[in-house]
Amino acid sequence: MSGQSMPCSPQEIGTLFLFEKLTPEQLGRLCGEGRVERFEPGPVYTEGEPATCFYVMLEGTVVLYRRVGGDDVEVTRTSQRGVYAGSMQAYLGDRVRQVYNNSMRVTEPTRFFVLPADTFADIMQEWFPMAVHLLEGLFFGSKSTQRAIGQRERLLALGSLSAGLTHELNNPAAAAVRATATLRERVGKMRHKLAIIAQGSYSPEVMAKLIDIQERTAERVAKAPALSPLEASDREDTLSDWLDDQGIPDGWRIAPTFVQAGLDVDWLDQVAAAVDEEILPSAIGWLNYTVETELLMDEINDSTTRISHLVDAAKQYSQLDRAPFQNADVHELLDSTLLMLSGKIGKRIKVVKEYDRALPRIPAYPAELNQVWTNLIDNAVSAINSAGGEGTLTVRTAPDHDRLLVEFRDTGVGIPAADRGRIFDPFFTTKPVGEGTGLGLDISWRIVVNKHHGSIQVESEPGDTRFQVLLPLTSAEEEPA
Repeated sequence: MSGQSMPCSPQEIGTLFLFEKLTPEQLGRLCGEGRVERFEPGPVYTEGEPATCFYVMLEGTVVLYRRVGGDDVEVTRTSQRGVYAGSMQAYLGDRVRQVYNNSMRVTEPTRFFVLPADTFADIMQEWFPMAVHLLEGLFFGSKSTQRAIGQRERLLALGSLSAGLTHELNNPAAAAVRATATLRERVGKMRHKLAIIAQGSYSPEVMAKLIDIQERTAERVAKAPALSPLEASDREDTLSDWLDDQGIPDGWRIAPTFVQAGLDVDWLDQVAAAVDEEILPSAIGWLNYTVETELLMDEINDSTTRISHLVDAAKQYSQLDRAPFQNADVHELLDSTLLMLSGKIGKRIKVVKEYDRALPRIPAYPAELNQVWTNLIDNAVSAINSAGGEGTLTVRTAPDHDRLLVEFRDTGVGIPAADRGRIFDPFFTTKPVGEGTGLGLDISWRIVVNKHHGSIQVESEPGDTRFQVLLPLTSAEEEPA
C-alpha cells in the first residue's frame, strides 16, 4: 500500500535515534534517495510479500502482526518515534529470502521515512562495512549454531528414545525367553506323567474322560476371572485343603497355579469323580502341567504381543514407510509418543488421557508433530521431577471452533512469569547448563506455527502448567519441507 508523498527534511530525520550520528551530507543523501510518506489508518504492508522498503516512523502509531493459523496476532503496538520495520535484512542480499516477516498497520494518520530496500543495503555496506560484517556473522552464525545444536538435540532425543525402547523391549523379550524354557520343561514332565497314566490298566472310557477333563481345563484357563489378592489367597487355602484331604502331595504348590487358572473345588470334585482314587494324584499332577503350559503360552503370547505393540509404536512414532504429509489421528500420535517415552516418564508420574475420540483426522506432518509432543512431554517430566518427582501429566484433546486442541498439563514447578515471554526464543532455557539447549520449544513453535498454520501457547503457575497446541481441523495445502 502506498502512502501520500511528503517533503523530506534532513533536519527532521536527523532527530531520529537511528540517524542522529550521521553527517549533513549523509542525511541529505537519505532524503534524496528516500522519501517521507503519510499513511491513513489501515495496512502498510503484509507478511510474506517481497520486502521492498525499510520504514522508520516519524510520528503516529504502528501495530505489527504475525499470522498464526487463520488469525493475525498482534505482537507490537507503539507510538515511539524512530521505531523501524520492513526490509531490515536487505544488506544480506539473496542469501536470505527477502520478504516481510510480519504485517504492519497504522491506527492513526502516520508518517514514515521510507527507504528502498536496495538503497538501504547499499548505504549499510558503504557507510557501515564493519557493522555489516558483524551483523552477517551474528545472523548466519546463529543460524549455523541453531542447526548444529538442533541436530545434536535430535540425536540426543533419538538416543534417549532408543534406550527407552530397548528397555521396554527387554522386559517382554526376557519374559518370553524364560516362559519358553519353563514351557519346554513342563511339556517334558507332562509327557512323562502321561506315560505313567498310560501304563496303568485304564479302560478307554477312563482315558477319554481324562482327555476330556484336560481339554475343558485348558478352556477354563483362557476364561479365568481376575481375582483380588484377598480372593486369590482365600481360594488358594480352600484348594490346598482339598488337595491335602485327597492325599495329593505338595498341594500348597499346586493350589496357586489352579487358582490362577480359574479352577475351584467344584471343578476338582468333577475330576475326582471321573477317575479312580489310585490314579487321582497322577491325574491332578497331569492337569497341573496342563494348566502350567496354558499359562506359560499365555505369558509368551502376552510378551510377543507387547513386543509387536512396541514395534508398531516405534513405526508410528518415526512414521516409517508413510507419506510426510497425510491425514493423521492425533490420538495415535500421542499414544505412540507416550509409549516411546514411558521409560523416561517413569512410574512416579501418573499419565492421564482425556481424549475426545470424536475428533476427526487432521492434515499434518505426523513425524514432526511427534517431535512437538516429545518436547512438551519432556519439559513436563522435567518440571515434575524438579518439584519432587511425583505428579500428574494430563494429555487432553478437544475441539476449539475450527481447530483441534492438544493440551499438556503438568503439576510441576511452573514457569516464572518473567520467563514466559521468552520460552519460545531460540537458545533460551530454564534448565541447568548441559540439560537443555533452548531449542525444543523453538523447534516446536516453528513446526506448529510455520508448518501447520496453528498456534502454541502456555499458561503456568506452580502446580498447574498447560501447553496448548491448536491445529487446523480443515485441510491446509501442503507446505514445502
